[in-house]
Amino acid sequence: MKRVFSFMSGTSITQRVLRGSAISGMGYFFSQGIRLASNLILTRLLFPDAFGLMALVTMFVLGVVMMTDVGLTPSIMQSKRGDDPKFLNTAWSVKMLLHSFYFVVICALAWPAAQFYDAPQLVQLMPAVGASLLIGGLVSPNIEHAQRHIRLGTVTLIDLASQAASVGSMVIFALLTRSIWALVFGQFVAAGVKAVLTRYYLKGPTTGFGWDKEAVHELIHFGKWITLSSAGGFVLSQGDKAVLGKYLSLEQLGVYNIGFFLASFPMALAENITGRTIIPVYRDSPPHESPQNFATVRRMRMGLSAIVLSMIAVMAVGGPWIIELLYDIRYQGAGPIVSLIASAQVPVVLGMTYPQAALAAGDSRSPSLLQMLRAGVQIGAFLIGAELGGLTGAIIGQMIAGWVLHLFIIRIAIKHRVWDPLHDAIFAIFGALITFVGMSHMLMTG
Repeated sequence: MKRVFSFMSGTSITQRVLRGSAISGMGYFFSQGIRLASNLILTRLLFPDAFGLMALVTMFVLGVVMMTDVGLTPSIMQSKRGDDPKFLNTAWSVKMLLHSFYFVVICALAWPAAQFYDAPQLVQLMPAVGASLLIGGLVSPNIEHAQRHIRLGTVTLIDLASQAASVGSMVIFALLTRSIWALVFGQFVAAGVKAVLTRYYLKGPTTGFGWDKEAVHELIHFGKWITLSSAGGFVLSQGDKAVLGKYLSLEQLGVYNIGFFLASFPMALAENITGRTIIPVYRDSPPHESPQNFATVRRMRMGLSAIVLSMIAVMAVGGPWIIELLYDIRYQGAGPIVSLIASAQVPVVLGMTYPQAALAAGDSRSPSLLQMLRAGVQIGAFLIGAELGGLTGAIIGQMIAGWVLHLFIIRIAIKHRVWDPLHDAIFAIFGALITFVGMSHMLMTG
Protein backbone atom coordinates (compact mmCIF):
# COMPACT_ATOMS: atom_id res chain seq x y z
CA MET A 1 0.00 0.00 0.00
CA LYS A 2 2.90 2.34 0.73
CA ARG A 3 4.17 1.83 -2.85
CA VAL A 4 0.68 2.52 -4.21
CA PHE A 5 0.35 5.76 -2.25
CA SER A 6 3.86 6.79 -3.26
CA PHE A 7 3.04 6.18 -6.93
CA MET A 8 -0.29 8.00 -6.75
CA SER A 9 1.34 11.06 -5.19
CA GLY A 10 3.82 11.50 -8.07
CA THR A 11 3.86 14.29 -10.64
CA SER A 12 4.11 12.41 -13.97
CA ILE A 13 1.17 12.65 -16.38
CA THR A 14 0.16 9.03 -15.65
CA GLN A 15 0.27 9.56 -11.90
CA ARG A 16 -1.64 12.83 -12.09
CA VAL A 17 -4.31 11.32 -14.33
CA LEU A 18 -4.72 8.23 -12.14
CA ARG A 19 -4.97 10.42 -9.07
CA GLY A 20 -7.37 12.80 -10.80
CA SER A 21 -9.48 9.94 -12.15
CA ALA A 22 -9.67 8.32 -8.72
CA ILE A 23 -10.68 11.61 -7.10
CA SER A 24 -13.22 12.39 -9.83
CA GLY A 25 -14.60 8.87 -9.72
CA MET A 26 -14.99 8.81 -5.94
CA GLY A 27 -16.40 12.32 -5.98
CA TYR A 28 -18.91 11.35 -8.62
CA PHE A 29 -19.98 8.26 -6.71
CA PHE A 30 -20.51 10.36 -3.58
CA SER A 31 -22.33 12.96 -5.68
CA GLN A 32 -24.66 10.40 -7.20
CA GLY A 33 -25.16 8.82 -3.80
CA ILE A 34 -26.31 12.19 -2.46
CA ARG A 35 -28.47 12.70 -5.53
CA LEU A 36 -30.01 9.23 -5.25
CA ALA A 37 -30.75 9.73 -1.55
CA SER A 38 -32.43 13.06 -2.25
CA ASN A 39 -34.29 11.48 -5.16
CA LEU A 40 -35.66 8.72 -2.97
CA ILE A 41 -36.78 11.23 -0.35
CA LEU A 42 -38.21 13.79 -2.74
CA THR A 43 -40.13 11.21 -4.80
CA ARG A 44 -41.99 10.38 -1.58
CA LEU A 45 -42.65 14.02 -0.73
CA LEU A 46 -43.55 15.28 -4.21
CA PHE A 47 -45.69 13.79 -6.98
CA PRO A 48 -44.34 12.66 -10.39
CA ASP A 49 -45.72 15.72 -12.18
CA ALA A 50 -43.31 17.92 -10.19
CA PHE A 51 -40.38 16.03 -11.72
CA GLY A 52 -42.03 16.27 -15.13
CA LEU A 53 -42.27 20.06 -14.79
CA MET A 54 -38.67 20.35 -13.64
CA ALA A 55 -37.58 18.17 -16.57
CA LEU A 56 -39.14 20.76 -18.90
CA VAL A 57 -37.56 23.67 -17.00
CA THR A 58 -34.16 21.98 -17.08
CA MET A 59 -34.54 21.30 -20.79
CA PHE A 60 -35.11 24.99 -21.58
CA VAL A 61 -32.40 26.25 -19.24
CA LEU A 62 -29.83 23.81 -20.62
CA GLY A 63 -30.97 24.66 -24.13
CA VAL A 64 -30.23 28.36 -23.67
CA VAL A 65 -26.91 27.67 -21.94
CA MET A 66 -25.66 25.05 -24.39
CA MET A 67 -26.84 26.84 -27.53
CA THR A 68 -24.64 29.82 -26.60
CA ASP A 69 -21.75 27.99 -24.90
CA VAL A 70 -18.33 29.25 -26.04
CA GLY A 71 -16.30 26.51 -24.34
CA LEU A 72 -14.59 28.53 -21.62
CA THR A 73 -13.53 25.42 -19.69
CA PRO A 74 -11.81 23.57 -22.59
CA SER A 75 -10.35 26.90 -23.75
CA ILE A 76 -8.62 27.41 -20.41
CA MET A 77 -7.56 23.76 -20.23
CA GLN A 78 -5.89 23.68 -23.67
CA SER A 79 -4.65 27.28 -24.13
CA LYS A 80 -0.98 28.18 -23.74
CA ARG A 81 -2.24 31.20 -21.79
CA GLY A 82 -4.32 29.09 -19.41
CA ASP A 83 -2.17 30.16 -16.44
CA ASP A 84 -2.18 33.88 -17.32
CA PRO A 85 -4.32 35.92 -14.85
CA LYS A 86 -5.31 38.31 -17.65
CA PHE A 87 -6.63 35.40 -19.70
CA LEU A 88 -8.51 33.92 -16.72
CA ASN A 89 -10.06 37.25 -15.75
CA THR A 90 -11.15 37.87 -19.33
CA ALA A 91 -12.74 34.42 -19.46
CA TRP A 92 -14.57 35.15 -16.19
CA SER A 93 -15.84 38.49 -17.52
CA VAL A 94 -17.13 36.81 -20.65
CA LYS A 95 -18.82 34.23 -18.43
CA MET A 96 -20.59 36.94 -16.40
CA LEU A 97 -21.92 38.54 -19.58
CA LEU A 98 -23.13 35.18 -20.85
CA HIS A 99 -24.97 34.36 -17.63
CA SER A 100 -26.77 37.69 -17.72
CA PHE A 101 -27.78 36.93 -21.30
CA TYR A 102 -29.02 33.48 -20.25
CA PHE A 103 -31.34 35.01 -17.67
CA VAL A 104 -32.90 37.45 -20.13
CA VAL A 105 -33.50 34.78 -22.78
CA ILE A 106 -34.99 32.27 -20.31
CA CYS A 107 -37.42 34.92 -19.06
CA ALA A 108 -38.45 35.66 -22.65
CA LEU A 109 -39.08 31.97 -23.37
CA ALA A 110 -41.17 31.28 -20.27
CA TRP A 111 -44.61 32.27 -21.63
CA PRO A 112 -44.25 30.58 -25.06
CA ALA A 113 -43.01 27.41 -23.35
CA ALA A 114 -45.97 27.41 -20.97
CA GLN A 115 -48.36 27.72 -23.91
CA PHE A 116 -46.69 25.04 -26.03
CA TYR A 117 -46.59 22.41 -23.27
CA ASP A 118 -49.84 23.56 -21.63
CA ALA A 119 -47.99 24.00 -18.33
CA PRO A 120 -48.83 27.44 -16.85
CA GLN A 121 -46.37 27.05 -13.95
CA LEU A 122 -43.47 27.39 -16.39
CA VAL A 123 -44.16 31.15 -16.51
CA GLN A 124 -42.91 31.40 -12.92
CA LEU A 125 -40.53 28.47 -12.69
CA MET A 126 -38.31 29.26 -15.66
CA PRO A 127 -37.38 32.86 -14.65
CA ALA A 128 -36.75 31.68 -11.09
CA VAL A 129 -34.31 28.97 -12.18
CA GLY A 130 -32.79 31.41 -14.70
CA ALA A 131 -32.07 33.82 -11.85
CA SER A 132 -29.93 31.16 -10.18
CA LEU A 133 -27.64 31.34 -13.23
CA LEU A 134 -26.78 34.93 -12.32
CA ILE A 135 -25.33 33.60 -9.07
CA GLY A 136 -23.64 30.76 -10.93
CA GLY A 137 -21.80 33.31 -13.06
CA LEU A 138 -19.86 34.35 -9.96
CA VAL A 139 -18.07 30.99 -9.75
CA SER A 140 -14.33 31.68 -9.98
CA PRO A 141 -12.32 30.59 -13.06
CA ASN A 142 -9.85 29.05 -10.64
CA ILE A 143 -12.00 25.94 -10.87
CA GLU A 144 -11.06 25.59 -14.56
CA HIS A 145 -7.45 26.49 -13.71
CA ALA A 146 -7.33 23.63 -11.21
CA GLN A 147 -8.78 21.22 -13.77
CA ARG A 148 -6.14 22.35 -16.25
CA HIS A 149 -3.46 20.98 -13.92
CA ILE A 150 -5.56 17.98 -12.80
CA ARG A 151 -5.71 19.29 -9.22
CA LEU A 152 -9.11 17.88 -8.51
CA GLY A 153 -9.20 17.27 -4.75
CA THR A 154 -10.53 20.67 -3.67
CA VAL A 155 -12.65 20.98 -6.82
CA THR A 156 -14.40 17.72 -5.96
CA LEU A 157 -14.95 18.73 -2.34
CA ILE A 158 -16.48 22.04 -3.46
CA ASP A 159 -18.81 20.23 -5.83
CA LEU A 160 -19.90 17.83 -3.09
CA ALA A 161 -20.37 20.62 -0.54
CA SER A 162 -22.54 22.68 -2.87
CA GLN A 163 -24.59 19.62 -3.80
CA ALA A 164 -25.06 18.56 -0.18
CA ALA A 165 -26.21 22.05 0.77
CA SER A 166 -28.61 22.07 -2.18
CA VAL A 167 -30.09 18.67 -1.33
CA GLY A 168 -30.48 19.52 2.34
CA SER A 169 -32.32 22.73 1.52
CA MET A 170 -34.59 20.97 -1.02
CA VAL A 171 -35.58 18.25 1.44
CA ILE A 172 -36.34 20.75 4.23
CA PHE A 173 -38.32 22.98 1.87
CA ALA A 174 -40.25 19.98 0.50
CA LEU A 175 -41.08 18.75 4.01
CA LEU A 176 -42.46 22.18 4.87
CA THR A 177 -44.35 22.95 1.66
CA ARG A 178 -44.71 19.75 -0.45
CA SER A 179 -44.19 22.13 -3.36
CA ILE A 180 -42.17 22.01 -6.58
CA TRP A 181 -40.52 25.24 -5.42
CA ALA A 182 -38.33 23.11 -3.19
CA LEU A 183 -36.51 21.96 -6.34
CA VAL A 184 -36.05 25.58 -7.45
CA PHE A 185 -34.76 26.69 -4.05
CA GLY A 186 -32.07 24.03 -4.23
CA GLN A 187 -30.74 25.57 -7.45
CA PHE A 188 -30.09 28.89 -5.68
CA VAL A 189 -28.37 27.25 -2.74
CA ALA A 190 -26.09 25.16 -4.97
CA ALA A 191 -25.05 28.18 -7.05
CA GLY A 192 -24.43 30.39 -4.03
CA VAL A 193 -22.37 27.86 -2.08
CA LYS A 194 -20.23 27.02 -5.10
CA ALA A 195 -19.60 30.69 -5.89
CA VAL A 196 -18.44 31.39 -2.32
CA LEU A 197 -16.25 28.30 -2.02
CA THR A 198 -14.49 28.73 -5.37
CA ARG A 199 -13.75 32.36 -4.60
CA TYR A 200 -12.48 32.01 -1.04
CA TYR A 201 -11.26 28.41 -0.66
CA LEU A 202 -9.81 27.44 -4.05
CA LYS A 203 -6.20 28.40 -4.63
CA GLY A 204 -5.28 30.18 -7.83
CA PRO A 205 -4.78 33.61 -9.41
CA THR A 206 -6.79 36.48 -7.97
CA THR A 207 -10.08 36.79 -9.85
CA GLY A 208 -11.50 40.11 -11.03
CA PHE A 209 -12.99 41.78 -14.06
CA GLY A 210 -10.63 42.06 -17.00
CA TRP A 211 -10.73 42.49 -20.75
CA ASP A 212 -7.75 41.48 -22.85
CA LYS A 213 -8.44 41.76 -26.59
CA GLU A 214 -6.08 38.96 -27.54
CA ALA A 215 -7.66 36.69 -24.93
CA VAL A 216 -11.16 37.52 -26.21
CA HIS A 217 -10.05 36.75 -29.77
CA GLU A 218 -8.59 33.40 -28.71
CA LEU A 219 -11.68 32.47 -26.70
CA ILE A 220 -14.03 33.32 -29.58
CA HIS A 221 -11.83 31.66 -32.22
CA PHE A 222 -11.63 28.42 -30.26
CA GLY A 223 -15.15 28.64 -28.87
CA LYS A 224 -17.07 29.25 -32.09
CA TRP A 225 -16.96 25.54 -32.84
CA ILE A 226 -17.67 24.65 -29.22
CA THR A 227 -20.96 26.54 -29.56
CA LEU A 228 -22.03 24.22 -32.37
CA SER A 229 -20.85 21.21 -30.39
CA SER A 230 -22.81 22.29 -27.31
CA ALA A 231 -25.90 22.90 -29.41
CA GLY A 232 -25.59 19.35 -30.68
CA GLY A 233 -24.99 18.15 -27.14
CA PHE A 234 -28.23 19.79 -26.04
CA VAL A 235 -30.18 17.96 -28.72
CA LEU A 236 -28.53 14.69 -27.69
CA SER A 237 -29.15 15.14 -23.95
CA GLN A 238 -32.52 16.88 -23.97
CA GLY A 239 -34.07 16.10 -27.36
CA ASP A 240 -35.91 13.11 -25.95
CA LYS A 241 -37.60 15.25 -23.30
CA ALA A 242 -38.46 17.95 -25.84
CA VAL A 243 -40.30 15.35 -27.91
CA LEU A 244 -41.79 13.30 -25.09
CA GLY A 245 -42.90 16.41 -23.18
CA LYS A 246 -45.40 17.10 -25.95
CA TYR A 247 -46.82 13.57 -26.12
CA LEU A 248 -46.60 12.28 -22.53
CA SER A 249 -48.41 13.59 -19.48
CA LEU A 250 -46.32 15.39 -16.86
CA GLU A 251 -46.68 12.33 -14.62
CA GLN A 252 -45.44 9.98 -17.35
CA LEU A 253 -42.57 12.34 -18.14
CA GLY A 254 -41.63 12.36 -14.47
CA VAL A 255 -41.49 8.55 -14.42
CA TYR A 256 -39.36 8.55 -17.59
CA ASN A 257 -37.02 11.11 -16.02
CA ILE A 258 -36.48 8.89 -12.98
CA GLY A 259 -35.58 5.98 -15.26
CA PHE A 260 -33.26 8.14 -17.31
CA PHE A 261 -31.49 9.38 -14.15
CA LEU A 262 -30.53 5.85 -13.11
CA ALA A 263 -29.72 4.53 -16.59
CA SER A 264 -27.47 7.46 -17.47
CA PHE A 265 -25.30 7.15 -14.36
CA PRO A 266 -22.45 5.12 -15.97
CA MET A 267 -22.05 7.46 -18.95
CA ALA A 268 -22.36 10.54 -16.77
CA LEU A 269 -19.52 9.18 -14.60
CA ALA A 270 -17.39 8.55 -17.69
CA GLU A 271 -18.04 12.04 -19.04
CA ASN A 272 -17.17 13.53 -15.66
CA ILE A 273 -13.79 11.76 -15.61
CA THR A 274 -12.89 12.30 -19.25
CA GLY A 275 -13.94 15.93 -19.17
CA ARG A 276 -11.57 16.64 -16.28
CA THR A 277 -8.57 14.47 -17.16
CA ILE A 278 -8.33 13.37 -20.78
CA ILE A 279 -7.52 16.68 -22.49
CA PRO A 280 -4.33 17.09 -20.40
CA VAL A 281 -3.37 13.48 -21.20
CA TYR A 282 -3.60 13.94 -24.96
CA ARG A 283 -2.04 17.41 -24.66
CA ASP A 284 1.03 16.27 -22.72
CA SER A 285 1.37 12.68 -24.04
CA PRO A 286 0.22 12.54 -27.70
CA PRO A 287 -0.08 8.82 -28.56
CA HIS A 288 1.48 9.24 -32.03
CA GLU A 289 4.74 10.64 -30.65
CA SER A 290 5.99 7.43 -29.04
CA PRO A 291 5.00 3.83 -28.31
CA GLN A 292 5.20 4.66 -24.60
CA ASN A 293 2.60 7.40 -24.96
CA PHE A 294 0.33 5.12 -26.99
CA ALA A 295 0.61 2.38 -24.36
CA THR A 296 -0.14 4.84 -21.57
CA VAL A 297 -3.30 6.13 -23.26
CA ARG A 298 -4.39 2.58 -24.16
CA ARG A 299 -4.16 1.42 -20.54
CA MET A 300 -6.22 4.40 -19.37
CA ARG A 301 -8.90 3.87 -22.01
CA MET A 302 -9.05 0.10 -21.41
CA GLY A 303 -9.58 0.59 -17.69
CA LEU A 304 -12.18 3.32 -18.11
CA SER A 305 -14.16 1.42 -20.75
CA ALA A 306 -14.15 -1.78 -18.69
CA ILE A 307 -15.51 0.04 -15.62
CA VAL A 308 -18.18 1.97 -17.51
CA LEU A 309 -19.44 -0.98 -19.55
CA SER A 310 -19.59 -3.15 -16.41
CA MET A 311 -21.84 -0.56 -14.76
CA ILE A 312 -23.96 -0.32 -17.92
CA ALA A 313 -24.35 -4.11 -17.80
CA VAL A 314 -25.67 -3.90 -14.25
CA MET A 315 -28.22 -1.25 -15.24
CA ALA A 316 -29.22 -3.07 -18.44
CA VAL A 317 -29.86 -6.38 -16.70
CA GLY A 318 -31.05 -5.19 -13.29
CA GLY A 319 -33.02 -2.05 -14.15
CA PRO A 320 -36.51 -3.29 -13.15
CA TRP A 321 -35.23 -4.81 -9.90
CA ILE A 322 -33.33 -1.64 -9.00
CA ILE A 323 -36.45 0.50 -9.52
CA GLU A 324 -38.60 -1.95 -7.55
CA LEU A 325 -36.11 -1.92 -4.68
CA LEU A 326 -35.62 1.84 -4.49
CA TYR A 327 -38.87 3.53 -5.50
CA ASP A 328 -42.51 3.30 -4.52
CA ILE A 329 -45.31 2.02 -6.75
CA ARG A 330 -45.78 5.33 -8.59
CA TYR A 331 -42.41 4.87 -10.34
CA GLN A 332 -42.41 1.13 -11.11
CA GLY A 333 -42.93 1.81 -14.82
CA ALA A 334 -39.40 3.20 -14.97
CA GLY A 335 -37.82 -0.28 -14.66
CA PRO A 336 -37.90 -1.33 -18.35
CA ILE A 337 -36.87 2.21 -19.31
CA VAL A 338 -33.67 1.83 -17.26
CA SER A 339 -32.77 -1.43 -19.06
CA LEU A 340 -33.37 -0.03 -22.51
CA ILE A 341 -31.64 3.35 -22.06
CA ALA A 342 -28.60 1.67 -20.49
CA SER A 343 -28.29 -0.67 -23.47
CA ALA A 344 -28.59 2.28 -25.86
CA GLN A 345 -25.52 3.93 -24.33
CA VAL A 346 -23.14 1.07 -25.14
CA PRO A 347 -21.85 2.38 -28.53
CA VAL A 348 -21.10 5.82 -27.05
CA VAL A 349 -18.49 4.30 -24.71
CA LEU A 350 -16.26 3.06 -27.53
CA GLY A 351 -15.20 6.47 -28.81
CA MET A 352 -15.86 8.74 -25.86
CA THR A 353 -12.25 10.00 -25.59
CA TYR A 354 -11.48 10.59 -29.29
CA PRO A 355 -13.15 14.05 -29.48
CA GLN A 356 -11.13 15.05 -26.40
CA ALA A 357 -7.94 14.24 -28.33
CA ALA A 358 -9.00 16.66 -31.05
CA LEU A 359 -9.68 19.40 -28.50
CA ALA A 360 -6.28 18.80 -26.91
CA ALA A 361 -4.72 19.41 -30.32
CA GLY A 362 -6.57 22.72 -30.63
CA ASP A 363 -9.09 21.30 -33.13
CA SER A 364 -12.55 22.31 -31.93
CA ARG A 365 -14.02 22.09 -35.44
CA SER A 366 -13.99 18.29 -35.87
CA PRO A 367 -15.69 17.44 -32.55
CA SER A 368 -18.25 20.18 -33.13
CA LEU A 369 -19.19 18.93 -36.60
CA LEU A 370 -19.37 15.40 -35.19
CA GLN A 371 -21.66 16.56 -32.41
CA MET A 372 -23.97 18.29 -34.87
CA LEU A 373 -24.06 15.13 -37.00
CA ARG A 374 -24.81 13.01 -33.95
CA ALA A 375 -27.59 15.37 -32.90
CA GLY A 376 -29.27 15.25 -36.30
CA VAL A 377 -28.94 11.51 -36.80
CA GLN A 378 -29.93 10.48 -33.28
CA ILE A 379 -32.93 12.78 -32.92
CA GLY A 380 -34.04 11.65 -36.38
CA ALA A 381 -33.67 8.03 -35.33
CA PHE A 382 -35.56 8.82 -32.10
CA LEU A 383 -38.49 10.31 -34.00
CA ILE A 384 -38.62 7.50 -36.58
CA GLY A 385 -38.40 4.88 -33.84
CA ALA A 386 -41.14 6.60 -31.85
CA GLU A 387 -43.40 6.61 -34.90
CA LEU A 388 -42.79 2.92 -35.53
CA GLY A 389 -42.60 1.54 -32.01
CA GLY A 390 -43.46 4.16 -29.41
CA LEU A 391 -41.02 4.89 -26.59
CA THR A 392 -39.29 1.50 -26.99
CA GLY A 393 -38.79 2.06 -30.70
CA ALA A 394 -37.45 5.56 -30.08
CA ILE A 395 -34.72 4.35 -27.73
CA ILE A 396 -33.80 1.44 -30.03
CA GLY A 397 -33.53 3.93 -32.89
CA GLN A 398 -31.03 5.97 -30.89
CA MET A 399 -29.03 2.83 -30.15
CA ILE A 400 -28.76 1.88 -33.83
CA ALA A 401 -27.73 5.44 -34.67
CA GLY A 402 -25.00 5.26 -32.02
CA TRP A 403 -23.38 2.21 -33.63
CA VAL A 404 -23.45 3.84 -37.08
CA LEU A 405 -22.03 7.13 -35.80
CA HIS A 406 -19.00 5.39 -34.29
CA LEU A 407 -17.62 5.11 -37.83
CA PHE A 408 -17.47 8.90 -38.01
CA ILE A 409 -15.81 9.08 -34.59
CA ILE A 410 -13.09 6.74 -35.90
CA ARG A 411 -12.40 9.24 -38.70
CA ILE A 412 -11.53 11.89 -36.10
CA ALA A 413 -9.34 9.41 -34.24
CA ILE A 414 -7.44 8.56 -37.44
CA LYS A 415 -7.06 12.24 -38.32
CA HIS A 416 -5.34 12.94 -34.99
CA ARG A 417 -3.49 9.60 -34.96
CA VAL A 418 -5.06 8.34 -31.74
CA TRP A 419 -7.21 5.45 -33.03
CA ASP A 420 -6.86 2.21 -31.08
CA PRO A 421 -8.61 -0.56 -33.08
CA LEU A 422 -7.79 -3.23 -30.48
CA HIS A 423 -9.63 -1.29 -27.78
CA ASP A 424 -12.63 -0.69 -30.03
CA ALA A 425 -12.87 -4.31 -31.17
CA ILE A 426 -12.67 -5.78 -27.66
CA PHE A 427 -15.29 -3.47 -26.18
CA ALA A 428 -17.56 -3.60 -29.25
CA ILE A 429 -17.91 -7.35 -28.65
CA PHE A 430 -18.43 -6.84 -24.91
CA GLY A 431 -20.92 -4.04 -25.60
CA ALA A 432 -22.89 -6.06 -28.16
CA LEU A 433 -23.26 -8.86 -25.60
CA ILE A 434 -24.50 -6.39 -22.97
CA THR A 435 -27.00 -4.96 -25.47
CA PHE A 436 -28.36 -8.40 -26.36
CA VAL A 437 -28.75 -9.48 -22.72
CA GLY A 438 -30.16 -6.13 -21.61
CA MET A 439 -32.75 -5.93 -24.39
CA SER A 440 -33.78 -9.56 -23.90
CA HIS A 441 -34.23 -8.94 -20.20
CA MET A 442 -36.20 -5.77 -20.91
CA LEU A 443 -38.55 -7.56 -23.31
CA MET A 444 -39.16 -10.34 -20.78
CA THR A 445 -39.82 -8.00 -17.86
CA GLY A 446 -41.29 -4.96 -19.69
